[in-house]
Amino acid sequence: MVSGTDEHGTPVMVSADREGVSPRELADRNNALILDDYVRLGFSFDTFTRTTTPNHYAVTQDIFRTLFEKGYLIERTTLGAFSPATGRTLPDRYIEGTCPICEYPNARGDQCDNCGNQLDPVDLIEPRSIIDGSTPEFRETTHLFLDLPAFADRLHEWLTAQTDWRPNVRNFALGLVSELKPRAMTRDIDWGVPVPVPGYPEDTKRIYVWFDAVIGYLSASMEWAQNRGTPEAWREWWQNADAGHYYFMGKDNIVFHAVIWPAMLMGYGHDLHLPTNVVASEFLTVEGRKASTSRNVAIWVHDFLTRYDPDPLRYYLTAAGPETQDSDFTWDEFVRRNNDELLANWGNLVNRTLVNAYRNFGEVPAPGELGPADVQVLSAVAASFDEVGSLIEHVRFKAAIAEAMRVSSLANQYVAEQAPWNLLKTDRERAATVLYVALRCVDSLKTLFAPFLPFTSQVVHELLGYDGYLAGPLEIRDLGDHNVLTGDYSSWVGEWKPSELEAGRPLREPVPLFRKLPPETAAEELARLGIQ
Repeated sequence: MVSGTDEHGTPVMVSADREGVSPRELADRNNALILDDYVRLGFSFDTFTRTTTPNHYAVTQDIFRTLFEKGYLIERTTLGAFSPATGRTLPDRYIEGTCPICEYPNARGDQCDNCGNQLDPVDLIEPRSIIDGSTPEFRETTHLFLDLPAFADRLHEWLTAQTDWRPNVRNFALGLVSELKPRAMTRDIDWGVPVPVPGYPEDTKRIYVWFDAVIGYLSASMEWAQNRGTPEAWREWWQNADAGHYYFMGKDNIVFHAVIWPAMLMGYGHDLHLPTNVVASEFLTVEGRKASTSRNVAIWVHDFLTRYDPDPLRYYLTAAGPETQDSDFTWDEFVRRNNDELLANWGNLVNRTLVNAYRNFGEVPAPGELGPADVQVLSAVAASFDEVGSLIEHVRFKAAIAEAMRVSSLANQYVAEQAPWNLLKTDRERAATVLYVALRCVDSLKTLFAPFLPFTSQVVHELLGYDGYLAGPLEIRDLGDHNVLTGDYSSWVGEWKPSELEAGRPLREPVPLFRKLPPETAAEELARLGIQ
C-alpha cells in the first residue's frame, strides 16, 4: 500500500504565492498535515512518501527520457495560457470556460467534467482565470507531448478486457480512448521535476505534474524496498504477472490512471504491471452543494477530529459514499447513521454482551451444550468472512460493510431472543452458554469490522482480554530528508478467520464504543459552514 503527497505543478505555486511562501515551504507544511490526518484516521500504508524526493526525481526522469528516446514524446509548438497580472503560466485546472463540445459553462482547461472530453485551455469559449477572473493571455510555447494516439489500439483492447471494473469507470475510460490526442507533458514553470532533455532549461521548463505524480506509485514502491533493506523487492510486485494493482481515487482522476499512466507503462516497457483495477468514486457533495475548499464547503479532517471520532466518519463515507454514483454528505445523515446504526446496532451488541459477561463472570464463561439457535448464529457469523472478504476483494466496500452490519443485527437478534440477563436469575448455565456464544460473535465481528472501523475494533480486541494490535499502530518515520508514514505490520495479531475465543479468558471492564450525538449537532455544524 503506497502513495504520497503530490507536490509539484502550478497549483502549488499559485497557493504559495497567495500565502507569501515558497512552493517547498507550502509542500512541507501540507505533507506534515496530511501525514497527521492519515495517522488519526487510521490509514495504514507500507510507505506514504512525497514526490519531492531524489528517488522520485530519478525514477521520473528515467521514464521521461526513455519515452522520449522511443519517440513517444514529440515536440510541438502550442499556445500556452499566462496570467496577465503575474506573467506566470496558468495551470489548466485554474482556467474555466464553456466547453466547446457540450456547452457546459464550467469546464476546466484540461477536461470537461460534464462530457469527459480532454480539452486545451485555448479550446474553451470565454476562458477565465479562477484566481482573479481575468482573461488568460495565450502565447506560443514549445512543449513535449505524450503521443497518446500511438497507444489507442492497445489501450482499447486492454480496457475492453477489464470486465471486473466498476462500469462507470470502465465506460468513462473507453469513451476517452475513442478520441485520444497528444497531451503536453512539460510546463512553463520553475517548480517540479527537471526535464531530462536538451533545450528544456530548469529555470523555465519542468515536467507536467500529472506525468510525475502517477510515477509516484512506482517510485514509492522502490523507496519501500530500499527502506526495508531489500532494494529489488519492488520487482516482486511490478514485474510479477500474479500481482494485483488497485488504484483508488476520485472520478476526476480516471483519465490519468486509466489512460495516461497505462500508456506511459506500455511505452516504457520493462514488463511493468498495468492496473488491475482503477477504483474511482463518483462525486461527493456537501449539503447539496459542490465541495469547495475556497468556499469552506468541505469536511476538514483536522477540524472534524477535534469534535468527533474517526470511525464514525470512516463508516459514513463507506456506507453512504459515492462508490458508483454521486452522493451527498449531510450532517443530519451523519448523526443518524452514528446513532441509529453504529451505536444502536454494533455498539449495542458489544455493550450489552460485555457488560453482562464482565459483571456476572469476569471472564469468558464456560458454555454448556450448544443448541440449534447457538449453532445457527455462530455459523452465520463464520460464513460472513468469505462473503465480506470477497466483497472487499472486488472493491465493493459499501456492500461489504453492509454485510458486516447485517451479521451484527443477527447477533443482536440472538441476544435479544435469548435474553441472558433474565436467564441469569433462572438458569445460570444457560446464561453462560448464551454469553459465550455472543462473545464469540463479537470476537468475530471485531475482525469483520476492522478494515472499516480499526479504532473501535482494537478497543473490542482489548476488552475481550487480548494483547497486541489487531491492526496498528502506524508510524511516521524520519528518513532524514523527509518523513514517511509506515508501520511494523508484521507485529499485527489479527487474522481473517472466525473467533476461537476460549472459555476462561479474563475480560476487561467495558467502555462504550460510540458516543450518542445530540440532535442539535447537525444545526451546529451547518452554522459553522454558514449554511441556513
